[in-house]
Amino acid sequence: MKALSINSISKTAPYVIVFLTAWVIANINLKKDYGNGIIEADGKGYYAYLPAVFIYQDLNFRFFYDIERVKYASPNLYYNYLRTHNNRIINKYYAGTALAMLPFYLAGHAITLIAGSDADGYSYWYTLMVHIGALFYLLMGVLAIQKLLRLYCISEKYIAFTLGAIVFGTNLFYYTAVEFSMSHVYSFAFIAWFVYLAKRYFEKPDPAFIIIAAFLLGIIAFIRPVNVIVVASLPFIAGSRGKLYDGISFLVRHKITLVTGILAAVLIGGLQLLIYKLQTGDFIVYSYQGEGFNFLKPHIGAVLFSYRKGLFLYTPLLLFSLAGLLLLYRKSRFSALMLLIFLVLLTYMISSWHMWFYGGSFSQRVFIDFFVFFAVMLALTYQELKPAALRKAYIVATFVLVLFCQFQTYQYRHMIIHWSDMTKEMYWEAMFKLPK
Repeated sequence: MKALSINSISKTAPYVIVFLTAWVIANINLKKDYGNGIIEADGKGYYAYLPAVFIYQDLNFRFFYDIERVKYASPNLYYNYLRTHNNRIINKYYAGTALAMLPFYLAGHAITLIAGSDADGYSYWYTLMVHIGALFYLLMGVLAIQKLLRLYCISEKYIAFTLGAIVFGTNLFYYTAVEFSMSHVYSFAFIAWFVYLAKRYFEKPDPAFIIIAAFLLGIIAFIRPVNVIVVASLPFIAGSRGKLYDGISFLVRHKITLVTGILAAVLIGGLQLLIYKLQTGDFIVYSYQGEGFNFLKPHIGAVLFSYRKGLFLYTPLLLFSLAGLLLLYRKSRFSALMLLIFLVLLTYMISSWHMWFYGGSFSQRVFIDFFVFFAVMLALTYQELKPAALRKAYIVATFVLVLFCQFQTYQYRHMIIHWSDMTKEMYWEAMFKLPK
């Protein structure tokens, strides 16, 4: 009976997590007008492809000026995501996030027409349904992690702990509950499923896993091209040199499957090139004009530990999860080393962006896309840490860090933690501060 109860809790954990997140959203946002100021910052650019295609038939975004400067004007939330190329206006951001939002946007459009509301792409039902879509992708990502952890033979109760911690103890919660139009929850879901399917493939090679994983990789690239770095995690996902070799050998023997997978990835990931061609006449466009990576001057220390946006300062649960690397090393030196190499490469890439603090954000938001790897480390720690007393202390610490993250999320929403320019003095002054 006890085992049945634990299994039931673990199976329902993803749905309970999403329900609790939805409950928080209802308390935060449903009292507001979803058509006014809910889609923020970069999210404006990601989202804009949908009304551009389905309402205004204008991939040069001329409707931007009426929407942002007149109809939904807000000096505090105004953000110009437009750039020019060949004297044509383009969207700075990639369209993959819009593709992920598409089914929910279309549902919002249908409801808007039935309700007789303003079908401008930005009124209430559009953004409400897109927010529901963000909850859907949160659920999909959590379900993928649940399945992945079972492949690692993690016990059901520790899977449930891990899922709750990785959502409520990190900034993933914030970027689902509040800034849902940012790309992170969508990337989180697709990368989690890619990792799960890759793990399944290395456990038992199957052409279907290759094609689906390649399709997902194409979407990952379409959302945020640099996230294809996830491919560098494949040796870790394989788990051993033998399985990695077997997986590569299978690809070599099944060339048609390999080519099909490559085509699937290229066709999906290449949709952005087609959009650029329609917009400007050129397939190749660099839309992040004046921005880029400086790989000779990474800000690794600042990205991980600074008071401005330190990953481990604002989401310390992720630092705790690194204990899983040591425990993994005891079981498989190969896996631990490959995971460490991948995390170092990931951190190096993220910290080399010219704006290493990534503008307005809570903690280091770009790491959210790769939380599946921190989830594995966290779960392994719950499972393998000994003696039992130390494991219990670790679990207690997890609960404390979840509460700490939720408190800081609350502070961030109320501008006690500054959206961009925190300092050491500001951080400690705000430590236990509540809004007036």
